[in-house]
Amino acid sequence: MPRAVILDADTVTSGDVSLEPLTSLTGTTIFGYTSPEEIAANIGDAEIVLTNKCRITEEVFEACPNLKFIGLFATGYNNIDIEAAKRHGCVVANVPGYSSNSVAQHTFALILNYFSKIHEYNSYVQNGGWCKSKLFTHFDIPLNELSGKTIGIIGYGSIGKSVAKIAIAFGMKVLVYTRTGQSNALEEVLRDSDIVTLHCPLNERTKELINCRTLSMMKPTALLVNTSRGGVINEYDLADALKSGKIASAAIDVLTDEPISPDCPLLGLPNCVITPHVAWAPIETRVRLIGLVADNIKAYLDGSPTNNVAG
Repeated sequence: MPRAVILDADTVTSGDVSLEPLTSLTGTTIFGYTSPEEIAANIGDAEIVLTNKCRITEEVFEACPNLKFIGLFATGYNNIDIEAAKRHGCVVANVPGYSSNSVAQHTFALILNYFSKIHEYNSYVQNGGWCKSKLFTHFDIPLNELSGKTIGIIGYGSIGKSVAKIAIAFGMKVLVYTRTGQSNALEEVLRDSDIVTLHCPLNERTKELINCRTLSMMKPTALLVNTSRGGVINEYDLADALKSGKIASAAIDVLTDEPISPDCPLLGLPNCVITPHVAWAPIETRVRLIGLVADNIKAYLDGSPTNNVAG
């Protein structure tokens, strides 16, 4: 039985989701967290490595010549040096599409929180405001319907398409910007959308796609949502846009540096809601993820690797 190492198990379970589908396949050493300095040592002579966010670099491959399979607890693989993996004959298997429903759900949770002002109205009630009211209702905080609004979806893979289906159910107009398939122009999507939501991968083409220039194209009443990757946004430009009123608000689940730095320019802004990279993390989603990672391991052990992004 080949030896396997899980480098950052705490990123997929706090004990609420079982790792048994993985550990039953190999002799497995589990680390809850591995610092960058510990990666090579914790891998050692293992043939199989499972990780979410640990960076596997050329130096790691050089130090761990027995490494032949990296199973990712993720769709994205920008933390793996893919060219180095190819040179060292290592399979890198990701898990595409596992979180489409949960990320689309979280996207709309952020959107609905903004347009229905759930947090603000709950605070009003909990702080005693409704108790003091003479009326049965209180609508001093403006509310808006989603029906008739235009949502611009940047990136139209499985998550973007799931978001579009929900938007259509709300009676919204959908604009799409994608580099593959039929697409609106980026300028049109930014200019005409009441909501711009990001669902594109992070790569050289999309890095800081949302910046001072593109933010200036958006409506001053627009909401920007990001549940993709933090690096798609220049956070300093976004902070300036939020402070100056170039756009109305932002709702963010991902940041360039995670966990969030105390000096992140978005932290503390009243018109920016931030959640800690949890759009992918419902229990059902993580159970599905672990099952799919186990399937990738089985395929590798059977000599027919699947989802190999280094192939």
